[in-house]
Amino acid sequence: MNYKENNIKNIMHGFFLAVAMTIAEPSTILPLIIHHFTANVVIIGVFVSLLRGGAILVQLVAAFYAQTFKKAMPYLRRVFIVRVISWFLIGFSIFIVGDKNHTLTLILFGVFLFIFSFSAGFGSIYFSEVIAKVFDKQERGKTMANRQLFAAVGSIISGGVAGWVLSSFEPPKSYAYLFMISAFLMSVGMFAFASIKEPVKENVRIKEESFLKYIKNAFFFLKEDKALQIQILAMFFSYSFLFAFPFVIIQAKNTIHLTGWLVGGFVTIQMLGSILGNIIWKKLSPNYKKIFLISYGLVIISFLSVFLFQKEFIYFAFFFLMGMAIDGFKISGMNLLFEIAPEDKRPVYVALQNNITSIGLFFSIPGGFILEMAGYKVLYMFTVFMLLAGIYFATKLRD
Repeated sequence: MNYKENNIKNIMHGFFLAVAMTIAEPSTILPLIIHHFTANVVIIGVFVSLLRGGAILVQLVAAFYAQTFKKAMPYLRRVFIVRVISWFLIGFSIFIVGDKNHTLTLILFGVFLFIFSFSAGFGSIYFSEVIAKVFDKQERGKTMANRQLFAAVGSIISGGVAGWVLSSFEPPKSYAYLFMISAFLMSVGMFAFASIKEPVKENVRIKEESFLKYIKNAFFFLKEDKALQIQILAMFFSYSFLFAFPFVIIQAKNTIHLTGWLVGGFVTIQMLGSILGNIIWKKLSPNYKKIFLISYGLVIISFLSVFLFQKEFIYFAFFFLMGMAIDGFKISGMNLLFEIAPEDKRPVYVALQNNITSIGLFFSIPGGFILEMAGYKVLYMFTVFMLLAGIYFATKLRD
């Protein structure tokens, strides 16, 4: 395999996907877009959860078939097409309906966002298969750090453009422009990744005669593999930051003067944190357990900071540290799983981890209820408590 060529294509995919996805950055821009159409923070939490977690159960279905695939790329290309079209239609629906009917706009937004996220459930299984096959242990950590580093650069560029668009055009037209233009940019990265020459996988499983039997086998693997249980628990609690993360920008809006440029600045500072983090994570690779523990520590420090202070520079520090930590979770969580997963069971292990831990992607919904009932202080302390539980399991991960 040509590492250099595949590394460049993986980087291009990450870069252009990040440019597009930053338009709906779930900690800053997306909550403000939804807030334009409704003031209900629970609904904001639902949309953030939908973007992050619309692909839960479908991953087990995808893995059921993927375990027999000698090549996953043909199926991944179909996923790419669906995601680009649904992302474009989000912007198009905002452009056509917009302020004429807020309820209809939110419904259309939700439908296309669900399709975009739902299709990612298939895509994540196929993507993991391709990455695991074309890169070895040492190369995989490096290429994913490179991918995330350039994705952060793309997000910085996108954050600046988003700040300009939000300041230059009146909402909701500005939101529509962001989605429609970014859909075309997303397609560039997906085309690059789709051109990777995937090797044939020889060690494949024989597909069970029924999906029910497959599910039983999958949970038998989970029951028998103690390392997988600890891995999943550690990853599950790492999502605890989502209880409060989408609402920090809403608190900032209520406590400081929040302009379109400042929102873009928060996106940029988060991505600068991501860049610095990935430089560090690349150096620490393949010590993925250490990366995981450091990421937990950074998230806890971030929430304690906004718990104690509500100043402009504190919010900048918060998003910077979160940018480091989130990418740390991504690079360590995936690679730790690959190290304990047998080759023939890898799709099943990926689906099990993604499905069970993806419950955490919906944490912003109960987070919205906690915020409504008890306020920011209680929400932040609850989040920190859950993260501390995650550190306990992370310390038990296999080195």
